[in-house]
Amino acid sequence: QVQLAESGGGLVQAGGSLRLSCAASGSISNIFAVGWFRQAPGKQRDAVATIRSDGRTSYDDPVKGRFTISRDNAKNTVYLQMDSLRPENTAVYYCAVQCAGRTTISSWGQGTQGTVSS
Repeated sequence: QVQLAESGGGLVQAGGSLRLSCAASGSISNIFAVGWFRQAPGKQRDAVATIRSDGRTSYDDPVKGRFTISRDNAKNTVYLQMDSLRPENTAVYYCAVQCAGRTTISSWGQGTQGTVSS
């Protein structure tokens, strides 16, 4: 199993930046992809960005050009750099992993709140 711990959320003004971190531990050699998800109040949880074990990345259209997902293999950590933030980006952000051979999420982190004020 993989354990995940997010950090880096906070309060920022519109136009500002936040960098979220997702530290993984446990059976990390089995990880196929790591994704960041957001859940705003009363909304469903949606994917924001994903990075695969081969380095390929993908983004939800509204965040393309503003958010960047990256990883530091030495630290077993995946980052989500969020720039040019907007109030509608306010949400709890979760990281999650998909392990090799599985088609569903294997583990979720506890979430970190990101709030953008106007």
